[in-house]
Amino acid sequence: MKLIPIPAFSDNYIWLLHDGHQALVVDPGDASPVLEVLRSLSLKLQAILVTHHHPDHTAGVASLRETTGARVFGPAREIMPEPLTRLVHAQRLNLLGLTFEVIDVPGHTSGHIAYYCADMAPQPLLFCGDTLFSGGCGRLFEGTPDQMLASLDTLAALPPATLVCCTHEYTLSNLKFALAADPHNQALIDYNVAASALRARHQPTLPS
Repeated sequence: MKLIPIPAFSDNYIWLLHDGHQALVVDPGDASPVLEVLRSLSLKLQAILVTHHHPDHTAGVASLRETTGARVFGPAREIMPEPLTRLVHAQRLNLLGLTFEVIDVPGHTSGHIAYYCADMAPQPLLFCGDTLFSGGCGRLFEGTPDQMLASLDTLAALPPATLVCCTHEYTLSNLKFALAADPHNQALIDYNVAASALRARHQPTLPS
């Protein structure tokens, strides 16, 4: 199984997971780069997973669905275009021979969900949209601080080896803020050096 972060806009990543034949994508804000990867790798898109309703995560959904016939999955408690298979907490999806568990993570938006795949052990996958970032968390647009804290606590309980597949390249800006608050934290210092080296080579810092 291969995981690919597809850059979009100024700092988004659209995640594509494939087995060499079939693929799924997460939060496609733009269809064009996804279609390019699908064509270059001769992949058939099986499913589109959406974490929340913001346009930079959904604007490519309709085009991808119409072009590929892929089925669309998304949060039950958000306003999103149909046709959509609406998902609730603890629901499970079977895609690409893998099981994905739906996790409610309100805060950034009121109905935000994440997708967790334990089948990718020893490094499970977490597609968490704009809830958890490398070095930080998402802004509160609709939810409350208490909701976001509870969501982060839920994600913190996942196995430590879990690969966090968030959807924005915010690592360096988050670490800048963290180091301003805790300038002598050696773990932050080391992580900032490593992340800076990756970005200098135009490589993603994610998954983290």
